[in-house]
Amino acid sequence: MNHVFEMLALGLLAALLAVAAVVLWRHFQPVDCDDDGEGADAAEYMSMMIALLYALLLGLALVTVWEMRSGAEGHTSTEAGALHQITVLSEGMPVAQAERIDVLAERYATHVVQSEWPRMHEHGPLGDPGWSLVRQLRATAAAPPDATPSQQATAGELLGQLALLDDARRGREAIAQETLSPVLWAGMLIGAILSFCILFFFGIGRRISHLVMVMGMVGLTVFLGMLIHYLSTPFGEVMGVSPDPFTRYFPQAAARR
Repeated sequence: MNHVFEMLALGLLAALLAVAAVVLWRHFQPVDCDDDGEGADAAEYMSMMIALLYALLLGLALVTVWEMRSGAEGHTSTEAGALHQITVLSEGMPVAQAERIDVLAERYATHVVQSEWPRMHEHGPLGDPGWSLVRQLRATAAAPPDATPSQQATAGELLGQLALLDDARRGREAIAQETLSPVLWAGMLIGAILSFCILFFFGIGRRISHLVMVMGMVGLTVFLGMLIHYLSTPFGEVMGVSPDPFTRYFPQAAARR
């Protein structure tokens, strides 16, 4: 919640600075009321085109980062659910084997929460330790030579859940290293500058309606820019996906965090 207030405060500050800039500009550059005709029509058309293109660019960026976050949330939930299901299915295996599976599952959850989440916040690679635990789980979940038909069926289900966990982990690792394209960031920055600068050259004066329009546009632009920035880190601390799906099934992982 504190970050939301920070975003709103920064947007309001930017809006007030924009209003002050407009007032100062019109103090030294009064509006020429006789400037109309074809030049004014062309300026109006260009301003509308810039605003439309900038709105489309912001929409594209928002959709992109939201899809990244949704994918991160989906992969995390699927991976944690598969890991939990592995511990449930392990009860159908011999006692010693079930205990080894439970220990490995808890170690994996703890490793994800403790070691991998901070790395994903920095868009870094997950490394091999997590994959090593997956391989150990797969080897441990195999049916023993003297397995009963029921245990063989359970081992098959365990391998199916491990395949699901493997796919979800790969998806989580891929999304953790994705970032919003620098081209989009450059386009949003240029669009914001153009949208703001055109206010000074297209009939914006010191009337209340004009100043409110300036405040609204600048404040909303800053707010959306910060929102896109936070969402572009799908495993970040502000609006990113948390490891709650793992800690919900494996409270010990949260206790050691």
